[in-house]
Amino acid sequence: MRKVTDNTVFTQYESAARGYCRRFNPVFTSASGGLIQDAEGKEYIDFLAACGALNYGHNDPDMSAALIEHISRNGMSACLDLHSDVKAGFLDSLQHIILEPRGLKYRIQFTGPTGTNAVEAAMKLARKVTGRTNIISFTNGFHGVSLGSLAATGNKYHRMGGVMLSGVTRVPYENYLGTGIDTAEYLDKILTDPSGGVEAPAAILLETVQGEGGLNTASAPWLQRIAAIAKKHGALLIVDDIQAGCGRTGTFFSFEQMGIKPDIVTLSKSISGYGLPMALVLIKPKYDLWEPAEHNGTFRGNSHAFVTARVMLEKFWKDDTFSQSIALKSSQVTKRLTRIRYLIAGSYLKGRGMMQGISVGTGELADRICRESFKRGMICETAGSYDEVIKIFAPLTASVDLLNRGLDILEKATKVVMAENRCASRAKEDGPAHKDKPVATQSPADTSKKNARQSQSPPTEYDSDAFKISKEYPDNFYGY
Repeated sequence: MRKVTDNTVFTQYESAARGYCRRFNPVFTSASGGLIQDAEGKEYIDFLAACGALNYGHNDPDMSAALIEHISRNGMSACLDLHSDVKAGFLDSLQHIILEPRGLKYRIQFTGPTGTNAVEAAMKLARKVTGRTNIISFTNGFHGVSLGSLAATGNKYHRMGGVMLSGVTRVPYENYLGTGIDTAEYLDKILTDPSGGVEAPAAILLETVQGEGGLNTASAPWLQRIAAIAKKHGALLIVDDIQAGCGRTGTFFSFEQMGIKPDIVTLSKSISGYGLPMALVLIKPKYDLWEPAEHNGTFRGNSHAFVTARVMLEKFWKDDTFSQSIALKSSQVTKRLTRIRYLIAGSYLKGRGMMQGISVGTGELADRICRESFKRGMICETAGSYDEVIKIFAPLTASVDLLNRGLDILEKATKVVMAENRCASRAKEDGPAHKDKPVATQSPADTSKKNARQSQSPPTEYDSDAFKISKEYPDNFYGY
């Protein structure tokens, strides 16, 4: 294979549907842990983590060794849903390490290998169980882009036009209409009212943290009320834990500390532990009403993923040590993002656990900061209705040192972009230069305001030395 160092082959032959590579366009060649390297030898800190598919970093050595051993002994690769030793190993580990200690009783269905396959299966099963067709989903939800899950997805760009998307009623997520409006009460009202105009639902489908929707978080009381509403109206509760699960919020499932036990759970992305394609549906036994092969697929169950997933469960989840480390790192990310948000007027933090970010107000500003970060060696993406949220998805296994290095880059990139904004704003205010234009002078009041602005200090919980502004970009702490 010839060495590829530029992106010509991709622009020539790959579909226009490609996305992430348009912002991050080097040819990448190797990766380890939280670092990836391109063909020119440049190293990047990876705070994208394959959009949550690499919670345990790139090429974990123990998973790599197990996979290499499996392939070397001619272990099973594709085998439909036949019994295999590696599937047995994964099922046993999932049952005894994850489900039993949490008091969860689920049957495990393997679907096609991506998240949208799992969501499609969950929706289809809920409709079969209840004999109903309507699914309740929420504003800003993202569940996939095949037709069934796309109908439950809110994002207009992905929904396109001219495509028939039906069978879903969309209602407001918690705080979508502001903190003073109880959206759970609204949902209960329209389902209870015979003239509410909403068909009795087969299921209520939600994410406890909306990753692509902008890191919107649902509270435990709201989730408990939604679960109660589902039960009251004879609907199944489906939690889409494809992005928020597998440890991303600090616990294996994102709903563990929320006081709910969903009827159906969908998992994908990091369930293999290694970035290998795999998806599954967890089903309460009384709802496992499938007929044999009623919902199938050639690649339901990835033998190579079974190998790495078992290692992941046994290495990271046998006790609460890993969860505790995630909590410590999450706290550090919160502190650093809090510091960075003070560089941007009006910005605020979103998310929880290790899926956090900063809403900076506009997609244009978020994009510029992400691109500047990339130039400096850190990869992160944007999320939200207008891509206005800078989203930090570091591997859960990243060291505190690597987290700080990546967040140092984000902080510097933010300072650079905000300094450029101020320069552009001042140039616009000054207008075109004219030789007869009078020289502006500052009044004592103006000088007083400027001195007051410059004297503002950061929150006292942080070491002020950490906030020293670069000489290259003076007077840029608050992003004025």
